[in-house]
Amino acid sequence: MNYEELGAKILELVGGKDNVTGLTHCATRLRFNLKDASKAQTETLKSTTGVLGVVEKGGQYQIVIGNDVNHVYKPIADVCNLSETASNNGSKQEQPEGKKGIGARLIDTITGIFTPILPAITAAGMLKAVLALLVAFKWIENTDSSYQVINFMADAAFYFLPILLANSAAKKFNCNPYLAMMLGGILLHPNFVDMVAASKESGQAIELFMIPIYNASYSSSVIPIILSVWFMSYVEPIADKISPKAIKFFTKPLLTILVSGAVMLWILGPIGYIVAGWIAAGVNLLNVYVSWLVPLVLGGVFPLLVVTGTHYGIIPIGINNRMTTGYDTIVYPANLASNIAQGAATFAVALKTKSKEIKQLATSAGITAVCGITEPALYGINMRFKTPLISACIGGAIGGLYVGIFRVKNYAGGSPGLLTLPGYIGEQGFMDLLHACIGAAIAFVAAFIISYMLYTEKVQDSADSGIRKEG
Repeated sequence: MNYEELGAKILELVGGKDNVTGLTHCATRLRFNLKDASKAQTETLKSTTGVLGVVEKGGQYQIVIGNDVNHVYKPIADVCNLSETASNNGSKQEQPEGKKGIGARLIDTITGIFTPILPAITAAGMLKAVLALLVAFKWIENTDSSYQVINFMADAAFYFLPILLANSAAKKFNCNPYLAMMLGGILLHPNFVDMVAASKESGQAIELFMIPIYNASYSSSVIPIILSVWFMSYVEPIADKISPKAIKFFTKPLLTILVSGAVMLWILGPIGYIVAGWIAAGVNLLNVYVSWLVPLVLGGVFPLLVVTGTHYGIIPIGINNRMTTGYDTIVYPANLASNIAQGAATFAVALKTKSKEIKQLATSAGITAVCGITEPALYGINMRFKTPLISACIGGAIGGLYVGIFRVKNYAGGSPGLLTLPGYIGEQGFMDLLHACIGAAIAFVAAFIISYMLYTEKVQDSADSGIRKEG
């Protein structure tokens, strides 16, 4: 496949580079922000070779490519000059936010912030999973220097998460990413960490201009830095406006960081820290009283969330759970059951179909799905034939119910699937891994059987060259 040609064609069909105000990509899809979505030729895009589907949701125009999305993204980003943020001068890009609802804008913001950092989170999670396996099989000890080195390599992404989020949040909020990362550095500076520890021990508050600072540790935090960068996106243009032209180079960043940093330490950081604690407390309550409920629901509806592109609004909850409690019992276990179920439903189609084309597509898409990337299965098979999608939802719900009942804990991130199962090795040894495997097996068997029973074929018109579809 010629990725440059595909990228050029996609760019033309979404209305050209002048119609593009933002572009990111996740594991399988391009996520456009368009000035005028009506200029996009959706039906033509859907029939374009190399495009699996098109979704308009959450204020984004999403084009599903598959595992090769990064190769298609690069030529488009180069043509649109999106490799450099347009916000280095502190001016905000003009975007049609007023036409979006609050929910759409929220999903668009969360997706835009978290999608770029997922490779780092995935790498860290996989490193943790590999370490867990090495220790479990006694190949290394957790006192060995090799273990400790790889462990801090993995921890780097989690510990410095505020800085990673600051960069992507700055690009989403159209402000200077380096000043934003400086805010993240302020939260994580060793001197501040030491001052917080000393303040907790002595009971004497830290003060900035005689205003006390809340004693909180912001390593691995999520909400505080997002709120702070959002606030900075409003401070920076004001600093730019009031700074004398002759000394703007000095006064603009000075005012931006001084005001944003102070408000962050006084107000926004504590608010984010407290809200994150509330979320963690809510998760604990669910685990105590109805641990089965949310994994059951999420396991069943995750394919529908993926279709709409809103699943990235759920993932930060799982990340926050791991950052605050050390593990996640809701999002990632449920997503594991869902992904495995989607692969199983697709494999059932591959086994039952008499079409060589569908068999080949379903087999490859099923393998990808059980490894954690479901879009090829979702758009190539399950949505196309409907009953496999229903089967995947049922199987995912059943598997989610099991992992919920046993409160299965995920200790490391990564795209939920067979390759990330070691991420369930943790404080209970192999117990969480065992239940995760059983839950995945239940989801697979249920979705496979239901899909095999429901899926039927009939020969299409001869004009379709013998390709079959579900009846």
